[in-house]
Amino acid sequence: MALIDRVKNILLTPKAEWPTIAGEAATVQSIFVGYVLILAAIGPLALLIATGFLGFEFALLRYIITLVIVLLLALIVDAIAPAFGGEKNFVQSLKLTAYSLTAGWVAGIFLLLPWIGAIIALFALIYSCYTFYLGAPVLKKCTPEKAVGFVVVVIVCGIVLGYVLNRLLLSLVLGGMAGMSGFGMIR
Repeated sequence: MALIDRVKNILLTPKAEWPTIAGEAATVQSIFVGYVLILAAIGPLALLIATGFLGFEFALLRYIITLVIVLLLALIVDAIAPAFGGEKNFVQSLKLTAYSLTAGWVAGIFLLLPWIGAIIALFALIYSCYTFYLGAPVLKKCTPEKAVGFVVVVIVCGIVLGYVLNRLLLSLVLGGMAGMSGFGMIR
């Protein structure tokens, strides 16, 4: 399926799109190269433009951290799915993680707008959680009764991952002892 069609369908008709996604043959490489690498770049590029290209290293690190979070979150989704009545299948976990983040990534373009862009991005991330909820029973085969708990655990794991990796990003940007003390490694 074409990238634009997939984005449109996951944003506008996610409930109908998940069965299509579940039935598609895919690989980790096809998902990352054909979808994640492209859409995950929207936010960092918008930040780069908004800062007048002054924060290239920061935008690049943010992009890399986003890619790492997608991969780690997919591993977590795959590992915990059986506890919620789901099945282990890493490609399906990556599909669920990557495609459910579509709204957040697309909303990254609004980071060009100070303040309001961040609010729009927050609403898009909430919508991403909803699309994850819709996709979990279809792609991971978790029971509908356990889907809410599954989503909550994944969201908490995502928040923790984001916090830790963003603190690491801050320490890398600040560099040296100042950055490490901000990460809590030096007191």
